[in-house]
Amino acid sequence: MALSRRTVLKLGALGTAGCTVLTGRAVAGESPPVERALREAMRELQGAPGGPPAVTVAFRRSHGTAFHSVGVSDVATGRKPRPDDHMRVASVAKAFSAATALSLVSRRRLGLDDTVGRRLDGFPPQWSGVTLRQLLGHTSGIPDFSRSQRFRDALLASLQDPPPPRDLLGYLDDPGLLFTPGTRYAYSNSDNILVALMCEAAAGARYEDLLRRHVTQPLGLHRTSLPRGSALPEPHLHGYDGAEDVTRLVAAGWSWASGGVVSTPADLARFIGGYRALLHPAVRAAQLTFRPGGSEPPGPGVNAAGLGIFRYDTRYGRVYGHTGNTPGYTQFAAATLDGRRAVAVSATAQITPDSDPALFGRLRGIYELAVGALLHTSARS
Repeated sequence: MALSRRTVLKLGALGTAGCTVLTGRAVAGESPPVERALREAMRELQGAPGGPPAVTVAFRRSHGTAFHSVGVSDVATGRKPRPDDHMRVASVAKAFSAATALSLVSRRRLGLDDTVGRRLDGFPPQWSGVTLRQLLGHTSGIPDFSRSQRFRDALLASLQDPPPPRDLLGYLDDPGLLFTPGTRYAYSNSDNILVALMCEAAAGARYEDLLRRHVTQPLGLHRTSLPRGSALPEPHLHGYDGAEDVTRLVAAGWSWASGGVVSTPADLARFIGGYRALLHPAVRAAQLTFRPGGSEPPGPGVNAAGLGIFRYDTRYGRVYGHTGNTPGYTQFAAATLDGRRAVAVSATAQITPDSDPALFGRLRGIYELAVGALLHTSARS
């Protein structure tokens, strides 16, 4: 979830550092040209004015794993990034809430055509006919609470003390639908708050427990969680806004299921490649029904929106995943359709097309090169 810090902090210069590579199983021969281009692009982004203190790329392939990084995880100590460093995954958390919901659908505890009105009480009557399918596909028409000035004022007044998750939706000044549900695509953080609340209502358990039971434990994501506060487990990648460390600036509860998940580069790549195994084939097929629509910030190539996941058609091939940005972090995670190859790209600064178009262009180029390095294919002409 994008919560801009421009109103609170001034951007400053960032430090530079070297490059490290860790591999799970060595691959014989010289690195492919696209992988060399990726490493160079990472160095250029990290060293650019306003560039993040660290850029990391974690790969999962059938022959093993690899982790590449430039910069430092902590400007104060100079420590190098590691694949098990904790970090905020921002809106990639929406892929986690989708995985939780779709696993419940696969178990017939929840239905894609279940409505807000059937599962939840106390919300505006205009929302009652919105379905889980529309929430997951961002076609609900429900406004985004994070764009409300009342929400932003409350956030800045109480960064460390978030309200109960349900109350996040109460910051909307006008709860009226923006369009007839199902007729348009419009990315909204409200959607995934409602997805998680519907999961709770269907299963009779807290969303945090459902996430652990149905997603993180089955996939072996031992360093992934959804906290309420702002602390990150050690070790962690520090997030920055200019020269200022904003790692603990905002409690995760302010974005909850739409952006509060904490994970690691290694866990994030494992998740995006593995969670298809949690779903019934028919549910997976429904998830992979796409319409024009981009993640925020945009992923590489041409974006299309499915249910809790995006399709990215790049010059190197097609992958499926999610992006995200929040104070101190910008994220991209994607996998091949079969999940056998996956990649997670992380930058320890919030970089968006609005805040710095040129810098985001560099980062988006890294996403594309990371896909190319993942697939080990030549670019199409």
